Amino acid sequence: MTEPTRQTFSLPTLTAMVVGSMVGAGIFSLPQTFGRVTGGLGALIAWGIAGGGMLMLAYVFQTLSRRRPDLDAGVYAYAKAGFGNYPGFLSALGYWTVCCLGNVSYWVLVKSTWGALFPALGDGNTVLAVALSSVGVWAFHFMILRGVKEAAFINTVVTVAKIIPILLFLVFVGFGFKADIFAANFYGGPGLEAAGLFTQVRGTMLVTVFVFVGIEGASVYSRYARKRSDVGLATLLGFLGVLCLLVLVTMLSYGVLLRPELAELRNPSMAGVLRAVVGPWGALFISAGLIVSVLGAYLSWSLLAAEVLYSAAKMESMPAFLATENRNGVPAAALWMTNILVQCFLILTLFAEQAFLLALKLTSSMILLPYLLTAAYALTLAWRGETYEGQARERRVDLVRAGIATFYATWLVFAGGVYFLLLSLVIYAPGTILFAIAQKERGHRVFTGPERVLFAMAAAGAVLAVYGLATGRIAV
Repeated sequence: MTEPTRQTFSLPTLTAMVVGSMVGAGIFSLPQTFGRVTGGLGALIAWGIAGGGMLMLAYVFQTLSRRRPDLDAGVYAYAKAGFGNYPGFLSALGYWTVCCLGNVSYWVLVKSTWGALFPALGDGNTVLAVALSSVGVWAFHFMILRGVKEAAFINTVVTVAKIIPILLFLVFVGFGFKADIFAANFYGGPGLEAAGLFTQVRGTMLVTVFVFVGIEGASVYSRYARKRSDVGLATLLGFLGVLCLLVLVTMLSYGVLLRPELAELRNPSMAGVLRAVVGPWGALFISAGLIVSVLGAYLSWSLLAAEVLYSAAKMESMPAFLATENRNGVPAAALWMTNILVQCFLILTLFAEQAFLLALKLTSSMILLPYLLTAAYALTLAWRGETYEGQARERRVDLVRAGIATFYATWLVFAGGVYFLLLSLVIYAPGTILFAIAQKERGHRVFTGPERVLFAMAAAGAVLAVYGLATGRIAV
């Protein structure tokens, strides 16, 4: 049997994976999303908190890539190394589900954007829209099967292409910026008089999580890195670049339209802001940029989703068949499973709009567990001094960074609310079947004592969430 071809990624390619994963649909909706809940001051504080917290998380990924170079696939491997098989599995399952649900939302958003020109596409959930989306899903699928390196090269090209419209937006909106409008928006203005600053900032927290998801892109692909040190550097470079774009898009928009007008914009709201500056062509320009951006992000997330399943299977936390590769070195079985699930969710949008909206809300909480476990593992390493022999200063620095990252991830769980945490258990509990299969086929006991307690808590939470949905106590 022919050995899979070994492929490696350079620093620019790894950085493009980070940027390509982070810059998707979220950035194009920031003016409206922030305009609904806060003014300029609240936005600055929110980005300060999110930027600081995510910077610490970026440092965590950089530190772990250096301290534990033996661990590939980052976000999953760190959770398993720090807390055991089952928590590691839950981290992998949560991350994979986020990838799949995010990919579904990308297709719906693309077709919804085209729906402004072609009414048959509606809001992205008509029969025609789902059919076209399905063609796109499988076109990407077979392209990736040809080789991860080729797909990564295309991702790099698309990443550059989608950054250009955002940069041009910043240039045009910068020229159209009005200081008096920005001043009127600074404290929120009409409609937010009763909302305190804390409430405004809290209302943005889950939004900032979404736009930063993908920061771990280089870490997930660490097994492909040409140099191990490139993993951490790519994470920091990608994060800092994207953070600058996010802050500028948000703050400059406050200088173009009054906050209530921003709140009423149709998404992609960047289109409405640019229309106010340059006229109707601006909306078409941003819509085209959105489509390129979303398709690029879809490619990145398809790669990430398959890689997480593959790595979890290699580390014996997922069924063994998911660890198979084709002759091009692509985790083919994991990719098939990923896109079959994406296809199922696409079909679901035809019949159960509320279920689809519920699935989208789940992504806001499910990504938090992988991030929290990764940060907590880095904190544990530094606290115990593992891998820090004779490096007292580095240990203190990493202890502070990991501590802040862990606190930030915990704060996000609080900001998201207990309902979202319960809803995530609806996926985690039944998904444990995959873990049981993996353990049984390798002759291992399914759960240790503590893991059995953890599963019982997850199952109880899932039942409580289903009950809450059925009785209307939890709103979708």
